[in-house]
Amino acid sequence: MTVPVSILWNEDQLTILNQQKLPHVIEYIHLDNIEAAFDAIVSLKVRGAPAIGITAAYGLAIGASQSSADNLEDFQQELHDQYIYLAGSRPTAVNLFWALERLMEKAETVKTVEEAKAILLSEAIAIHKEDEEHCRKIGEYALAVLGDYRNVMTICNAGSIATAKYGTALAPFHLGAEIGKEFHVYACETRPIFQGSRLTVWELQQSGVEVTLITDGMAAHTIQAKGVQAIITGADRIAANGDSANKIGTLGLAILAKAFKIPFFIAAPSSTFDLNFAEGTQIPIEERDEKEITHIGESRIAPQGTLVYNPAFDVTPNEYITGIITEKGIIYPDYQKNIHNTLGDQIGEEVSR
Repeated sequence: MTVPVSILWNEDQLTILNQQKLPHVIEYIHLDNIEAAFDAIVSLKVRGAPAIGITAAYGLAIGASQSSADNLEDFQQELHDQYIYLAGSRPTAVNLFWALERLMEKAETVKTVEEAKAILLSEAIAIHKEDEEHCRKIGEYALAVLGDYRNVMTICNAGSIATAKYGTALAPFHLGAEIGKEFHVYACETRPIFQGSRLTVWELQQSGVEVTLITDGMAAHTIQAKGVQAIITGADRIAANGDSANKIGTLGLAILAKAFKIPFFIAAPSSTFDLNFAEGTQIPIEERDEKEITHIGESRIAPQGTLVYNPAFDVTPNEYITGIITEKGIIYPDYQKNIHNTLGDQIGEEVSR
């Protein structure tokens, strides 16, 4: 069994796996304009920081390709507006801004509208290909650091369908399956959108990885009762000091890891680091519709008028993180020094245009 590809580019058309329909229906949808790309990101048809970045890059290239501007000045203004539009789709995952900024920088080097359209698409394709390569390297480093550990816990979905291929936190499990290394993954369901139960469990099953689903509230007992040896998660933005934003519930797992004296790893590509932010308290945290908590599907489970707090992410302080696994190697404390030593001047960009 293999995991279906999450993002496909075929000459002039972007196709994505509709993650809203998983695990029961495998549906691919075509994104033919920038509005469709924006909607796919906002509505979680595509999700996962790297996949969001890739989709946004293609979305900007598609929008540019459909521009009717016949002079470069008008085209650049239209492109800037499209950039701001896509950048407003989701606030926390820095890969979105990093990918868009990378295209915008390329567009500044051109002399004609046609050259701009071509270079934007070329750069989006490059980002797509690079992500697959980076995820494989992350998986290889993670396999090495997990060593003989078999029982590993994760939350949300930092897998193949959240990236170009392989994933970040799930990459060692997919690669392990390819070489015959056995893992038993305990997947937290990840309320309120159930990315763990709907996506991670399904994805690991496709690769033949043994996986057990638990509710988020069962994590502590499961670590104790089942002998969980390590926890690994993805990240949506990592500050200069190593503080890491990821799906809500990650901070709780990191605290549990410290209490049970087991390692807690973050797996993320270098594009997830945002050195503009000195620490995690500066990272914007997306808050989503209260209906995600008051309802399951279309069925209301909470009383009318219930007050709701629905942050989509939390931030894990660096002192809880054993190591950050990137495509450039594993970063250990002192994060303030070692992130810079490993990544150089790699910076996730804020929307500043």
